[in-house]
Amino acid sequence: MTLLTRPEGVLPEDLHLTRRGVAASFFAGYALAGLAACAEPIHTDEAGLITEAVTLAPADGFHLPAYVARPAGGGRRPAIIVASEIFGVHDYIKDVCRRLAKRGFVAIAPAFFVRVADPAPLSDMGAIMKIVAAAPDPQVMGDVKAALAWLKSRPFVNTGEMAITGFCYGGGVTWLACEEFTEFRCGVAWYGRMAPPAGVEETATKYWPIKRVGHLHAPVLGLYGAKDPLADSAPAMRAALAAAGDKGTEIIVYPDAGHGFHADYRASYNEADAKDGWARMLAFFKAHGVG
Repeated sequence: MTLLTRPEGVLPEDLHLTRRGVAASFFAGYALAGLAACAEPIHTDEAGLITEAVTLAPADGFHLPAYVARPAGGGRRPAIIVASEIFGVHDYIKDVCRRLAKRGFVAIAPAFFVRVADPAPLSDMGAIMKIVAAAPDPQVMGDVKAALAWLKSRPFVNTGEMAITGFCYGGGVTWLACEEFTEFRCGVAWYGRMAPPAGVEETATKYWPIKRVGHLHAPVLGLYGAKDPLADSAPAMRAALAAAGDKGTEIIVYPDAGHGFHADYRASYNEADAKDGWARMLAFFKAHGVG
């Protein structure tokens, strides 16, 4: 078990990982803290695809690794940014990228947390949450901006067809990114945070999507499970969206699903709702000119 006790917060040496080592290793395996013993995760092969680790260039100068999967062959393709859970870019997120690539998309998953460490190999949730807390929302939005810049510079990307999707933590990133950037045609947020707990306000480092709906540049499809406490804020989010005049955003709540219902490596996986949500996501992309 990894214990993080520094008063100034978690540092790379606390987890015995150098930045170079993180960049080389963060793609390997499923997140230990979420992996269920009985899980049979979906594996999407690389036939007909190009997969690679790339480096993004956010404004703070950090060399940010990202995983990319895209169709082989010529032509420009629509692009999707995939925002990870708190566990970072592990095999499940890579597989999501490959699934999207099989559907004709360029998919890129930035490793938001590796300035500190890769959370995927850890089983201590306390340590993982400290790593996540060390990635403030302005920094993450900068990383999304860097991913957009990378996509815009690629000859195989149709920059007029870009969207974002994300899971858990990444679902919240999806809401915020669609409020922050004009490049996205739409977003699909899988069980991401929408509103703060009672009495919690937005700060300079922590943003809440419900506070920013007036700046929403693109419609969002929110996919939530009724057994997930994050779905409790759906009525308030719908009301905020209506008050802001939004007409394209939709929030779906599955009655029998909990948090993480798309994550096929976790005990929370709900196959029927995961498949339905995936189909809705692809249809949402297409309806908004992506793919």
